[in-house]
Amino acid sequence: MSAYHIFIVEDDKWYGEILQYHLSLNPDYQITRFMNGKDCLSQLHQKPDLITIDYSLPDMNGAELLKKVQQASPGTPVIVISGQEDIATAIDLYKKGITDYIVKDDHTKDMLWNAVNRIRENQSLKKEVEILREELGQKYEFEKVIKGTSESIKKVFSLMEKAARTNINVSVTGETGTGKELVAKAIHYHSDRKKKPFVAINMAAIPSELLESELFGHEKGAFTGAMARKIGKFEEANQGTIFLDEIGELDMNLQSKLLRVLQERELVRVGGSEKVKLDIRLVVATHKNLAEQVKQGRFREDFYYRIMGLPIELPPLRDRGNDVLLLAKYFLDDFCKQNKLGSLQFTPKAKERLLKYHFPGNIRELKSMMDLAAVMCDGKEITDQDISFNAPRADQDLFAKEKTLKEYNIQIIEHFLNKYQRNVVQVADKLDIGKSTIYKMIQDKEIEG
Repeated sequence: MSAYHIFIVEDDKWYGEILQYHLSLNPDYQITRFMNGKDCLSQLHQKPDLITIDYSLPDMNGAELLKKVQQASPGTPVIVISGQEDIATAIDLYKKGITDYIVKDDHTKDMLWNAVNRIRENQSLKKEVEILREELGQKYEFEKVIKGTSESIKKVFSLMEKAARTNINVSVTGETGTGKELVAKAIHYHSDRKKKPFVAINMAAIPSELLESELFGHEKGAFTGAMARKIGKFEEANQGTIFLDEIGELDMNLQSKLLRVLQERELVRVGGSEKVKLDIRLVVATHKNLAEQVKQGRFREDFYYRIMGLPIELPPLRDRGNDVLLLAKYFLDDFCKQNKLGSLQFTPKAKERLLKYHFPGNIRELKSMMDLAAVMCDGKEITDQDISFNAPRADQDLFAKEKTLKEYNIQIIEHFLNKYQRNVVQVADKLDIGKSTIYKMIQDKEIEG
């Protein structure tokens, strides 16, 4: 372990020697002492891990030296040691960014010892987090996130690289299961914000009456049950990236509030008045055609243009040709490795079966299919019999049997009612038909209620 380098700036030679001796009891600490601020500044190229500053120095005061240290070595923790117990001065220094303020008295040595240990521990934790984020960034390398060599995927790679180079908003579109959140994470972990938070939230998974508080936070007492202040997702993502999945599900009222937050780059928590400044990168995703939603008056036009930024459309798996086989082999190998199974290959008929399938569930469905195939396989090869297609019947055999238009309508509506837990309002919205049409079919017992 390398030495932990501490600068002590103290013009009282005797007192400086006491502090140096006391901290040197830890063999991991390397101490360098200075009698004035100028000498300390001249040696900042040594990149100390921590600096202690006497507030009253012969050439400048603690606030002046703090400012110059922050300019030359931003992020270096600074402890101010003062001979006076001046609360106003301490508060002002904390606002300016010091890590700790210690008054010179009989307990100074012990307080300094504890403060240095605490700061060092926090620095170690931050370093561990940075290492983990670096590893996470490698995990989300573009070619690892989206495997494929098709032209449509190469185009996606190109757009992701362009997005990662700037802070432009990004909108990711594509069918369910195409990997929209993975793309958002990959862009974040290849951007300048990779060491800051990535926060994801599914707009469709949270009731609309709770969504504002979830996004922007709330103050204590803002509403019944608000027992304490809560930080929202936008504050959590500050200086990083926020990913809003299923943005098309956001109601018009919240679209307006979110538009204001994005324009002003600040928010006010529910029930509060304090303005919180924001520095975020926005990535949104949807499977809906938002331009069409705008035309139909279901999505604000000004909000649409604010969030679109750089559009990235993920192609469905059925349009990616041989990428299907590449992905299938990747998922198969990964499952076999995790479950300590031997290496498995595909028979020609198995490959043919995969290439002919339309994959309504896209990549998510393919992974599930490969996990099951590996379990069902009896030998060293995956045969066509080992591959099961478990898509809902409405997707699988809609045209397998000739029917009347009315029978097709009933089958389609029944399928979507099952998919959305018999929620008539949601199904009517998805199919763009009147609620009364579905209710009448239920009343006429053409479909189940």
